[in-house]
Amino acid sequence: MAVVTGSELKSDLSNWNPENPATWDPKRAWWTLTITTYTMFISFATWYVVSAVAPRLNEVGFALSPGQLYWIVAIPGVSAGVLRFVFMFLPPVLGSRTLVVLSALLLLIPLLGWTFAVRDTHTPFWMLMLLAFAAGVGGGTFSGFMPSTSYFFPKRLSGTALGLQAGLGNFGISFVQLLTPWVVGFGLFGTAALTPQTDETGKLIWLHNGGLVLVPWVLLAAIVAFIYIRRVPVKANFRDQLDIFRLKHTWIQTVLYVMGFGLFSGLSAQTALLIKNLWGGPEAGGPNGVAFAFIGPAIGALVRAAIGPLCDRFGGAIFTFIGSIGMFIGCFVTVFFLDPNDKGDFAGFATGILIIFFFSGFVNAGTFKQMPTIFPKRQAGGAIGFTASIAAFGPFFVGVLLSAVGPVPFFIWSVILCAICIGLAWWYYVRPGAEMKS
Repeated sequence: MAVVTGSELKSDLSNWNPENPATWDPKRAWWTLTITTYTMFISFATWYVVSAVAPRLNEVGFALSPGQLYWIVAIPGVSAGVLRFVFMFLPPVLGSRTLVVLSALLLLIPLLGWTFAVRDTHTPFWMLMLLAFAAGVGGGTFSGFMPSTSYFFPKRLSGTALGLQAGLGNFGISFVQLLTPWVVGFGLFGTAALTPQTDETGKLIWLHNGGLVLVPWVLLAAIVAFIYIRRVPVKANFRDQLDIFRLKHTWIQTVLYVMGFGLFSGLSAQTALLIKNLWGGPEAGGPNGVAFAFIGPAIGALVRAAIGPLCDRFGGAIFTFIGSIGMFIGCFVTVFFLDPNDKGDFAGFATGILIIFFFSGFVNAGTFKQMPTIFPKRQAGGAIGFTASIAAFGPFFVGVLLSAVGPVPFFIWSVILCAICIGLAWWYYVRPGAEMKS
């Protein structure tokens, strides 16, 4: 194969092969990772705008029941899961540049929708549900971005690249939950036409800023991606990509990632409402769930990014296994601190929740190192997209289960799931003589 210089790769990636140093431009790969990670960060922030805004809707004059609020916060998980089934097929069909630009522009629909919907307290419940569904596009992009990124890096760096992208991208969840309580306190971008509302205490609140603040950053992502990102020569139609469903390890990795990211994303969306429903809000002398909600996702995202390089050195399986054990412990601890009649139990509850988030970072980083190691490049992209699609239903199922069966049965179910995953990780990937060391 003829040697292709870095300058040639900038305009033509038709010979791109990251496993061959002669046809890999690391500078372009890392810049592409930077752009897609930034776009994923904004995407995840868009996905969780609903969870940051919904708990305050009644403060500005809406009359939504606790059940309706659970559904509004849960529905982006449904749409993210559904849309990930679409996005998982798109990287080899559209190419990286078209995929990232289109994904960024789609984020404008929920962001502008929520900007104007929260200003009218007569907005019907079905419209709020529709806008919540639209927000799921932010989560759906994950199943396109992660496989696409895997095309740009050799297997020896896949743990680092995917760990950084997913971990830093996941920070979008904490970012929007931390930013929203602050940014709704003042006018934004000189938009004098968008007058503030008044909350139940008579204080002015600009709740529409929760969506509006992200719009310029979405436009920046689309522009930069269009200018810089290129397509690599990985192509396949929809039918070609269905072969991953015949592979046993696709399903094993899916179960493991459902535990890791499913619980991470579900609890990220529902923790604020769970705290409010169990202990009451600050007005009732309880903890401030909105203020606490960003901490867990930030911890999980940071750990995922930090563990990625270690996975490249030691393999992903051991971190998947350790993370499964840690999440088991966190869920088990949390079960004992769900008594809404005792405000003192919040410290134990918070400890259990933060343990879950911390070790979810191990599992999420570990599995995303395992898949590029277990599967060939195209199949690895498909497996990454599919497992992420299933796990994206986390916010929906966590919300529905918390609403339908209550916190204690939900966390008991989570303990059982973690125990199953400990067994799977040990038997197939970690024990001496394991079928697939990864």
